Amino acid sequence: MAAAEASAYRIVVAEDDSSNARLFEQVLAAEGHDVRLAADGVEALALIADCKPDLILLDLDMPRLNGYEVCRRVKQDPATRLIPIVMITADHAFDSKLRAWELGADDFLEKPLHCIELVARCRSLLRVKRLIDELDTAEAVLFALARAVEAKSPYTQGHAQRVTLYALALADEAGLGSEERETLRKGALLHDIGKISTPDAILDKPGELTPAEYEVVKQHPLQGARIVEPLRSLRETVPLIRWHHERLDGRGYPDHLAGEEIPILVRLLSITDVYDSLASQRPYRDAMSPATCLDVLRKGARGGKLDARLVDLFCDLMSGERRLAREPLAASPV
Repeated sequence: MAAAEASAYRIVVAEDDSSNARLFEQVLAAEGHDVRLAADGVEALALIADCKPDLILLDLDMPRLNGYEVCRRVKQDPATRLIPIVMITADHAFDSKLRAWELGADDFLEKPLHCIELVARCRSLLRVKRLIDELDTAEAVLFALARAVEAKSPYTQGHAQRVTLYALALADEAGLGSEERETLRKGALLHDIGKISTPDAILDKPGELTPAEYEVVKQHPLQGARIVEPLRSLRETVPLIRWHHERLDGRGYPDHLAGEEIPILVRLLSITDVYDSLASQRPYRDAMSPATCLDVLRKGARGGKLDARLVDLFCDLMSGERRLAREPLAASPV
């Protein structure tokens, strides 16, 4: 492996045949990798949880827990699902490969293995894993930046995390799927990131903003969208960041969208954003009571500004026995 790529990747080899396991270990260690061996599926899962490898070589036929089940569990766990898995077996049946791929396996090698092929496949998958790790790092930087923007002012600290909590609870009530909820989670955490361009003197002004100052504030959705757009993995969050101040009557900003032009995730986020803003102390007013905040939302729905169905769901959620505590989520980089 090229020197730039040989920086001690961790590889778990789950193989019950000790001679094969030693061969894999020798070949991959010669490439500069840190190789850990597991003799069965149970050992493999424990090792994977302990060391969080960069690549897994997984024999299909193992005692206690076979490779199919190990693959299924690894790919269903959010903490490990992006780890590439190479399934290894002496079974040449196409059905075996198909089942492995359906469970999320990334590659498939048949015994007897050629060492050159093993090295080439591992190099390719590790290259992809490195790119994924770099992407994760870039995302983490943006989420850290969003938290730093909030921390600039005591009036906004914790706002995005609370909005995220409310938004996900409302998404459950609205019956949204897991992919939509994940987009919503990320978009809610990042929705005010554009305020990095808003001067503190305006954000913390104790009195009413001048028209010129308000125009500066209204730029933050556009600035936030520009910050996030270059990162492809977060592009689905851009509508939430850009449009969370749009209103159904077309009087929002920055694009004056109206009605069904506003996606449901944006309509949902807008409601929870308005609620937490009203319920939070601001330099120009005290925090409003939960009941008053809900009344304002209902009035906004009657006036055509907010989605009436979603407002009703949110008010029921906040007024009922399942009322959410107004506490921030635990800090998380993602």
